[in-house]
Amino acid sequence: MPDDLFAHAEAEQTNQTQPLAARMRPRTLDEFIGQEDIVGPGKLLRRAIESDRLFSSLILWGPPGTGKTTLARIIANRTQSHFETLNAVMAGIADIRRVTADARERKRLYRQRTILLVDEIHRFNKSQQDGLLPHVEDGTIILIGATTENPFFEVNSALISRSRLFQLTQLNDIHVLALMRRALVDVERGYGGRNVVADEAALAHIAHICSGDARNALNALELGVESTPPDAEGNIHLTMAVAQDSIQRRAVLYDKEGDAHYDTISAFIKSVRGSDPDAALYWLAKMLYAGEDPRFVLRRLIILSGEDIGLADPMGLVVVAAASHAFDIIGMPEGIFPIVEATLFLATAPKSNSTNHYFRARAQIEKEGAGEVPDHLKDASRDGERLGHGKGYLYPHDNPDHFAAQNYLPRQIAGMSFYAPSSVGYEAVVGERMSRWRAAQLAALGISERQGPLLTQDQVDRMKRER
Repeated sequence: MPDDLFAHAEAEQTNQTQPLAARMRPRTLDEFIGQEDIVGPGKLLRRAIESDRLFSSLILWGPPGTGKTTLARIIANRTQSHFETLNAVMAGIADIRRVTADARERKRLYRQRTILLVDEIHRFNKSQQDGLLPHVEDGTIILIGATTENPFFEVNSALISRSRLFQLTQLNDIHVLALMRRALVDVERGYGGRNVVADEAALAHIAHICSGDARNALNALELGVESTPPDAEGNIHLTMAVAQDSIQRRAVLYDKEGDAHYDTISAFIKSVRGSDPDAALYWLAKMLYAGEDPRFVLRRLIILSGEDIGLADPMGLVVVAAASHAFDIIGMPEGIFPIVEATLFLATAPKSNSTNHYFRARAQIEKEGAGEVPDHLKDASRDGERLGHGKGYLYPHDNPDHFAAQNYLPRQIAGMSFYAPSSVGYEAVVGERMSRWRAAQLAALGISERQGPLLTQDQVDRMKRER
């Protein structure tokens, strides 16, 4: 009995000296916040945990602070199996042999399963992972591997094929705020027994800057509370200034749903359009520093590449599309480099808004209606013989320069122009080519000059809003 008392006292002491993030680690699925897609009510993994029927190994993959280790410990609390933990940073092949030998003996003598959590399993080398494989395969252990790295690159394919893979996603600000508020009111493990007054703006700042990392947020909250002396009334006031010091990031006025969001993205796009890479980098830095979604920025750059650069430099669309794909592969923080490359490329590229000439063609259709397709352009495979569809069509590739001077518009608007190439960048070369082709086309049609509908900028803007 005295030994038990001493052990209990030691455990209590250890618990009180643990960091807040460790003390507030959820102990049950009901306390677990986020990851509803895999542990929400009725989901497969939740049912397996609650019924203690975890028969296959698991790989838990996700960013830091999303609950991988917490979920493994919840499984440990629920299961009747023996639970072991190894950290791949410190463990070696000898530790694997010890754990698996004990598991085999436990299974033989007591028919008790062993669940082994390997934290940061991607740190195990190939031989260490191979050392786990036969014991996973014969059921000696049920493996739970936790990793922040893509398991398809960092974990042996044989282990993956014998495991269920669950991908944990980044927590959102609402999840992180809920965890911090729980810590502030929890009397047993948090600050519920102390007079902590936290400004909502301060908590929102910490949640936002931590980018879904619950551990980071709770560490910042703990630093803020523990480093702030009580005031005359005994209250510990967590202000925005304290939050900024705790997280080492200043708050930026930037409401994703308000004027700051729209004004800043507007300044960014206008800077790129205006060929000012310095201003473009400044507004980009403001948005990303404040937590703007990088994919939103990339979507706007893709639009700009078509709307404001176009054929002046067709590589603009290629570069920003490649940057978007690269970002999806690597994410932040390294993903900033393809975003910056795309921004600088577009800001320094020659500009043309000739893609807006699409709206000239649309205006013609709105005004006059859609004209009929000329017979020589119609599909000849169905009614060619009976109705003459396709008759008289000139195949461009039959000519040395791969161009045939013929009409491609409805008869009543033959010779009309919608597209006017700019004289900038690659489009200047396109313009020279189009001048020759159009002159030959007009001559073949017996038309003296081309005419086209001219739209005011207000009309173009209206059509773009209605698209």
